[in-house]
Amino acid sequence: MTQRQGRPQPPLVLSVVAGQPTPDELAALLVVLASRQPARRAGADQRPSLWSWPGGALRVPVVPGPGAWRASGLPR
Repeated sequence: MTQRQGRPQPPLVLSVVAGQPTPDELAALLVVLASRQPARRAGADQRPSLWSWPGGALRVPVVPGPGAWRASGLPR
């Protein structure tokens, strides 16, 4: 890397290998490339709560047995 005025230069990300693009054409290309990046949502790695699952509102048969009263109120 070359240094200008004591500051390190960032590495090249894009280089033109053929043609003579105008600054407007390069700007348009950069906009297109930047728009292709996937958007990251905050908390995307978290699993949703089972309490918010709409299928939990469907009634399922209650099977008698140990702990059945507790299982009847839990989301499935």
